[in-house]
Amino acid sequence: MSLPEQTPEKMISSFSPVVQLNVGGHLFSSTLNTLRSHPDSKLAEMFNGQNKPRTDAQGRFFIDRDGSHFGALLEFMRSETVPTENIHEVHREALYYNITALIKRLEETPQLFGELVGRQQFLSRVPHYKENIEVLIRIARAEAVAARRSTIMICVLPSKDDVGCYDDAISSLEADKESVVTFGPWTASPSARDLLDCVKMDIESRGYRVEIQPHVMERSFMSRNYDYFYRLTFSWW
Repeated sequence: MSLPEQTPEKMISSFSPVVQLNVGGHLFSSTLNTLRSHPDSKLAEMFNGQNKPRTDAQGRFFIDRDGSHFGALLEFMRSETVPTENIHEVHREALYYNITALIKRLEETPQLFGELVGRQQFLSRVPHYKENIEVLIRIARAEAVAARRSTIMICVLPSKDDVGCYDDAISSLEADKESVVTFGPWTASPSARDLLDCVKMDIESRGYRVEIQPHVMERSFMSRNYDYFYRLTFSWW
C-alpha cells in the first residue's frame, strides 16, 4: 500500500514555528516567519514546504556553509538592522542567500559604496585588468623557485597618447620585454598611481606581499626618459 503523497501544505505544517539551524557548525534559532520574510531568498526557498532541508544528527536543519556571519543576516531579517562590522563578509553572505534588501542596504554603506561605485567602476574601464592580475601572479609564482622575491615589470599607459609612445618606450627598456605586463589606456580620472594602488590592493587581498616602485631608467643625452614602468616585487619569505 503506497503512502499518500505529501502536499506542500502538509510539508509546511510539518515545520515547527521555531526552527533550529546548524550553519557550518554554528547553531542558531529562528522562526519560520523570519526565515521566510524575504520571499526570493534561498532561506525562504529552503522552508517553502516544497523542499526537504537536510538535517544533522540532532535533527537541526543543516546548511553546509560557514556560519560566522549568518547571525548578521538573521538580525536583519528580524529587525532590518544593518551590521556595522564585517561589511564585506556579510555582503558576500547576503549575495549567496540572495537577501536583496540587505544587499542594497550594504551597498549604500561607505565601505562598499566607494568600492563598488568608485574603484570597481574605474577598473571596469581598464582593459583586461582582471586578466592582467592573474598574469602577474602566474609569472611571479613561476619565478619563485629557490628565490626570496619575484620581480615583474609593469607598464602603465593611462591615455591613448601614452599608447602612441609605447614602442619607443619599450625599446628603451633594458629588462626582458616579453614579460612586461601592460595596463591601459582608460577613460576615467584616476591616475597611474591610483591604478597601481588597485593592483597592490587586489594582489594583497589574495594573501601575497607585494611592493611597487618606479623603474628608474638610465638617462642619456639623446634619448627620452619614460616614466611608464614600475617594478612589482613579490616577497615569499
